[in-house]
Amino acid sequence: MRMAKKKQLTLEEAIVKDEPYEVPENWIWSKLGSLLKTMTTKKPSNKNEFFQYIDIDAIDNKNQRVAEPKIIKVKEAPSRASREVLEGDVIFSTVRPYLRNIALITDEYKDCIASTGFYICRSNGVLISKYLYYLLCSEKSINYFTSMMKGDNSPSIRKEEFESLNIPVPPLKEQQRIVDKIESIFEKLDKSKELIEEARDGFEKRKFSIIYKGISGDLTGNKKKMIAHNSVMIPIHWKWIKFNDLGRLERGRSKHRPRNDERLFNGKYPFIQTGDIANSNGYIVEHKQTLSEFGLNQSKLFSKDTLCITIAANIGDVAILTYDCCFPDSVVGFTPNENVDSKYIYYFITLVKRDLEHFAPSTAQKNINLKILGNLEIPLPTLEEQKKIVRILDKLLEEESKIKELTQLEDQIELIKKSILAKAFRGELGTNSEEDESALELLKEILSKDI
Repeated sequence: MRMAKKKQLTLEEAIVKDEPYEVPENWIWSKLGSLLKTMTTKKPSNKNEFFQYIDIDAIDNKNQRVAEPKIIKVKEAPSRASREVLEGDVIFSTVRPYLRNIALITDEYKDCIASTGFYICRSNGVLISKYLYYLLCSEKSINYFTSMMKGDNSPSIRKEEFESLNIPVPPLKEQQRIVDKIESIFEKLDKSKELIEEARDGFEKRKFSIIYKGISGDLTGNKKKMIAHNSVMIPIHWKWIKFNDLGRLERGRSKHRPRNDERLFNGKYPFIQTGDIANSNGYIVEHKQTLSEFGLNQSKLFSKDTLCITIAANIGDVAILTYDCCFPDSVVGFTPNENVDSKYIYYFITLVKRDLEHFAPSTAQKNINLKILGNLEIPLPTLEEQKKIVRILDKLLEEESKIKELTQLEDQIELIKKSILAKAFRGELGTNSEEDESALELLKEILSKDI
């Protein structure tokens, strides 16, 4: 069933006169809405007990594809389950467009029903489906839609705003050449990305194994062992001690509300958050924010060499301060007593990070409290042996970290993809042919019909 039919545009209304940038002569600029068919409605059939439903959660927004539609009983169908999708449609979530919940509907998902949270883009014949798909994935399109968002809780764009996007339209043959070129380049980039991911995964496994050997005493020549908690074996002269008894654990502070009050920031006191710790590679050597005197008065300045541990969002990430710094209550600072080496504790927390996450309740944002962290039992050798273990681990992991540097190329690959798409929609991939009939002629033909 069709929704209310869109107003048929004239050729003059469909053509964009003020071109955003120059494109080849046989290309045209047009409003997206003038190149799409009217969306159609489809309700789950009572003939079936279940149906496949595509909502935002079903989209892999890192790779812009349908990942896993939900299987829902027809009698429990949500009211939003009413968008018909056909093979070749491009679906685009109008809620928070910057999240890139976009997908091309393939044969596998042509019988699904989509949420009304998607705009269903179905070409009227002027655009090839894959050309439209890559166009909507481009930075230009995402930035435009993001700039048009309205609303506080679930910022979104309206149908009319979505259809107002100005897009470059090449001849059909050129669209296909562009798609072929994009996919050829992306295939090579994706293969490179797979190799990088394999290297990263291998690094993480080796890193875990190396740290485990260090924390269990294997790297320092210990032979005599005893069975300890949960069948974990450690040298007989080591002890299991609660974290609370190894030094001072103290949550960061951020008492003032709202947290984004401008008076809190832009002073001389460094301020870090959980993301800074997660991306630190072990040591805090830089910061993005600072607190003012007003901000400092509601926080606390922790001293250099404090071990920082995240207890909310990304639980169990650790880093050591290389200078005095403030942080919020989603981070715990640990100051060791005279018999404890901070870097040894750093390695132990790295090892048990996943275990810490299991203590977090299933809430919207996972977190653990100071009591859980303080009761964590840690296998402790003498200070001399702690330092020896740290030296060995530092050396081994320094060599391994050379492999991890490859993962930095992953960000470069995504930038290259964005650059390729930008060039594609400017006609700069070297695929354009002046012999192709102008896209204007095809648009005239399509608009002359009653679509």
